[in-house]
Formats: sequence, structure tokens, C-alpha cells
Amino acid sequence: MSRSAKSSSSLFLGIDTGGTYTDAVLWDEAAGPKGAVLAKAKSLTTRHDLAEGIAGAVDRVLRHADVAGSDIRLVSMSTTLATNALVEGQGGRVALVMIGFGEDDLDRAGLRSALGSDPVIFIPGGHDVHGNAQPLDVAPLEAALPELARSVTGFAVCAYFAVRNPEHEVAVSDLIRERTELPVTASHELSAKLGGPRRALTTLLNARLISMIDRLIAATEGFLAARGITAPLMVVRGDGALVSAAFARRRPIETILSGPAASLVGARHLTGLDDALVSDIGGTTTDVAILHHGRPRLDPEGASVGGFRTMVEAVAMHTFGLGGDSEVLLEEGGLRPRILLGPRRLVPLALAATRHPKIVELLERQLRGTIPGRLDGRFAFRTGIPEQHAAGLTSAEERLYKAVTDMAQPLEGLVSSTSQVATLNRLVARGLVHIAGFTPSDAAHVLGKQDNWSAEAARLGAALFARRKDGRGEFIAQSPEEMSEQVLAALTRRSAEVILQTAWSEDGFDGGETVRHPLVQRALDRQPGFALMSIALDRKVIGLGASARLHYEKLSPLVGSECVVPEDTDVANALGAVVGQVRVSAEVQVSQPEPGIFRVSSAVGLVDFPDEDAALAEAVRLAGEAVSVRAAEAGAEDAQVSLDHDIRAATVEGQRTFIEAIITASASGRPRIAA
Repeated sequence: MSRSAKSSSSLFLGIDTGGTYTDAVLWDEAAGPKGAVLAKAKSLTTRHDLAEGIAGAVDRVLRHADVAGSDIRLVSMSTTLATNALVEGQGGRVALVMIGFGEDDLDRAGLRSALGSDPVIFIPGGHDVHGNAQPLDVAPLEAALPELARSVTGFAVCAYFAVRNPEHEVAVSDLIRERTELPVTASHELSAKLGGPRRALTTLLNARLISMIDRLIAATEGFLAARGITAPLMVVRGDGALVSAAFARRRPIETILSGPAASLVGARHLTGLDDALVSDIGGTTTDVAILHHGRPRLDPEGASVGGFRTMVEAVAMHTFGLGGDSEVLLEEGGLRPRILLGPRRLVPLALAATRHPKIVELLERQLRGTIPGRLDGRFAFRTGIPEQHAAGLTSAEERLYKAVTDMAQPLEGLVSSTSQVATLNRLVARGLVHIAGFTPSDAAHVLGKQDNWSAEAARLGAALFARRKDGRGEFIAQSPEEMSEQVLAALTRRSAEVILQTAWSEDGFDGGETVRHPLVQRALDRQPGFALMSIALDRKVIGLGASARLHYEKLSPLVGSECVVPEDTDVANALGAVVGQVRVSAEVQVSQPEPGIFRVSSAVGLVDFPDEDAALAEAVRLAGEAVSVRAAEAGAEDAQVSLDHDIRAATVEGQRTFIEAIITASASGRPRIAA
């Protein structure tokens, strides 16, 4: 809706590209102390061509506010695409090059699990803790490159102690780019922290995300140019800070939790609450975090998403595979099986039917069947991403992928065995195939609480699900409406669980184990007894997301605290994208490899000094220069630089011995805007 049709020299455009919707908001920074939302709009995210979804939302806000593209001074974007990709196990096929590591290192930090079936190459090399090199042998890599160039979409390179000396990573990265022309991520570009396997994990995930984020930014830039918008394009990082599009292209891993981080910034801006628990429900995920004393709490240990702990500093966000498009499942066994949700996202039947009208006819045919099929209400179709992303498929995957078309087909006609279902799931994980099925969004359509897609397809899907039987042989619901009520109630209850799980985790408990405790479950179920159980949070809940009013309407009694759903909650992410600041940092280490030698290690190499003060002075200079360059690359204007000295020394019998120093330079400032 439009709040004011005016032109201003301070108009900022915020965009959030989520798994289901793309949101846009036009914000006037000069309209009062908190600015003002002039217009907002939503459009379906189109994964095969992201520009379509972006265009749909942005064109609406420009039209509603009666603003020309040339009036926009800044464009900033947040996205859940990277987060969703990790939660759903999607991304490109990547080759991991480990320099100086062994096979056993894959068993640390979840690296082997993250790698999956992607190839890994081990080569001799790397450095010691002081940056001294071991012999580098690239022959095994050179032998493998011709085949890898045809079967992967990018490379991740991690060398032993690369944070002390990156020369082997640089040499190997240059070799790969020269021979393959594919994107390469080196671990020292992402983190200065020790811990090789976790650094390798972070690098692997970054390489896996590059093509996805590159497509998003390219689509956005193309759309902006077509609309005459020449303003700088910024992207929200996982810590809520803004960086330039070029910066984000090289380091897409830093955009994991981008959308949730932007939502925290937006929640604080919209409500003015300094202390709150923020729960943002989208189509694919629910993201829960803490606002404390007016600031999002950051996780210094690194963002944890999709079961992987990375080295990316980000908002301490707890991400759950729970949303309006979550897969609806029935618990196995038991007389009264529970409704289970997620973590996988499905395309809602109501949405799929708008693009594949034949789905309604196919659902009706399945409903007329006398014997329910285990795959009833499920359809598959291609996502529409470029064919090169299908590189490296097994023969079984390739056969099934060829059978799947751009038109929705019933799963019962595509797969006939458990192994084929597993093969299909791998294609889904690669982002090549979509599965459509019954979701909470469909349930909302059945009950008239959502009306933007096909209510007929949703009702048929609910009817098919309702005729599943419990352990007593009875239907789990007597009507599509009853089935839908059960699904929405399950989503609200599960939302309460993830909110409480986050609170207990932040209090230092095992949140997942605590929320599953019988006493907690009894309290949530309001079970009567001689001892009445109840739970209460110490702060309000801010509910964000387009469906927050629906799914959080009955949340307050479950968590024992008021749930605030602010105006413009549906575009909090997009708003948070334009009210933030650019923030970057750089680290330089000083060590003492032997008495009388003080070694400065930075991204530009090693420098030795005969005394501590000279080494520290050089470290300060290098850190300041590095952060200034990085701030400029990130798009900051007039960035303010601060320095932090962490000098570690030991005193034994009155004698001080230098151990190590870490100089951290930080820079922050508002992004550059168009003149």
C-alpha cells in the first residue's frame, strides 16, 4: 500500500528475496526520526528466473508511490536463499582441495557429512603455526582437474595453517582458475580463525553457494538497470551489516542468515523494543533470535545453519525447517499419530495449481481411487535452473531427471521403489526438481485464511491427506476443514516449541532436549493434573512474517508472554535491509617463532622484525590498511576505523615473555548513495 506519493532525495529501496516471496519496500529516510514506509509489495520468488519475482515486487512499490527509478538513491537486499539452501542441503557440486590435511580430518567439524558425494583432493603442502612452508605438490590436483572441470560448478581450497601464511592457497587457486575458469574460494579469504576442518567446511559451503548468489545479484542488477535505477546495490550479511554486491558475490557464505539478520534490524526499528524474542516465520524456515538491550546478540562461534557450524560471525539465530510451505507428514505408528511438519519445503498444491492447472484434475482422480496411494497428492517438476547445474549426476539420477519435465507429474508415475524415492530426493537437494504437496499454506486456503492461490487444489490435497488412517484404522480427519485445523494448530504449537527451545539454548541448556521433556510437553498440551504446569518467557515475542498474524494468533498462552505483531511485519526483512550500516573487520597476527624474531602474518604474507614494538606497529598499519580497503569494497562512505589489541604474554619469575598478538581493525559507516 502507498503511504505517500512523493519524491525525495532520500528514497531507499529495500528488497528481500525469500524462499517463497520476494518483498519490496520504499522507505524515505528523511520522513521523521524513524523515516517512513511509503509503499510495500510482495511477489512470488521465481527460482528459475529471480528477476521475475524482484520485478513483480519492485514495480508495484514504484507504481504505488508514484516514484521514478531515477529517484532511488540506494538499493539494499536481504535474502534467505543461502540459508534455505543449507537447510535443504542444496547448492552446486563442489570439489574440495585439502592442502596438508589427511583423510581423518574429514571426520572433524562435520566436514565429511557436509561434503556428501562431492569430490575431495588431498595434496601435500601447507604451513606450520608460524607460517613456515611444507613442500607443496600439485601433481595429484593437476591430474584430476580435467575431469573435475566437467563435473563440478566450483572449487573450495583449504590449506593447513593458511591463516598464518596463505601462499599455498593462493598458488593452488591460481592454478585452478587458469585450468578450469571456474569460481574458486580460498579459506583465508573467509576467516582468520584457526581450526582447519571448520575453515574447510565454511569454504566448501561458500563455494557451493556462489552460483546461487551470483544469479540473484545478476538478476537484481539486470532488473535495476532496465528500470533506470543507478543507485548502489547493497546486500545484508548474516550479522545485519551491509556490504556491496561485489563483496557479497565473492563471499556468499556471509549472507547466510542475511534475511533473519535484516528482520532483527527491522523488528527493532518497527517496535522500539529493546528486549524481545524475535520469531520470523517464512515459507521455508522459522528464524528465532534475541534482542538484548537494543542490539541483536551475535554468535562469536559462528553461524550454525542446516546442522553445520561455520566460521561466519552472524546473529545468534536459531533456524528451524518450519514454515508455511513445510511438508506435512504423519507420525509413523501409534494409535493417534501426530502431525509432523518439515524440515523440507514443498511447493504448496494451491500455488503449484496456478502454474500447472492439470494438478486439480489429477488430484480429483486420486481422490476417486478406492485405495489411498502412499504418494497421493505429490507431484514433481523441474525447477528451471540452467542445465549445467545438472553436471555430475549418477546414471540413476540422470534417468530420473530426464523423466521429470517442466510440467507437474504425479510421483506415483515417476517412482516405484524406495531407491527411486531416494534418487528423487537427491535431485531435490541439488535444486533441480521441485516437489509439490500438502502444506500449512494449503490448510490456510482451505479455511479461507489465505486466498492468493488455488483454494480448490488445497481442499483436494487436504481431503487426500485426511483419509489416511491412524493406528485404530480410522481416518485421521473427517473433512478437509478438520484436517486443515489440525495442521494449523500443529504449526502454532511447533512454533511455540522452537521459541522455547531458543530461549533455553540461550540460557545455556540443551534447548532441544529440554523442550522434549515430558513436563514441558504437558505444559504445552495444557494437560490437567494435581500439578499444573505452565511456562513463561521473560520478554515479549515479536512475530514477523507475512503469515505471523495467522500462525501466532494463539501463541501467547503457549509461551506465557505477549506476542507483538507490528505493522509492516510482512516486510520487516526488506525494511531492515535499508536501515543498517556497513561493518567490516580485518585481523593481523604477530607471533614469535623463535626468541628475538617477531613475525607479522597477514593476507599479504609474512614480515619478521627484531623487536615487539616494531612488529606491533606494522601489524596496526597493515590491519588499518586492510580494513580501509575492505570498507571501500563493501561500499561504506566515510567509514570510522577502530582498533583492538589482544596481546598475550606470560610472566615467569618476573620475566615477561611475548606469546602472540592479534590486532583487529573494524570499520563502520552508512553505505554510499547515488548523488
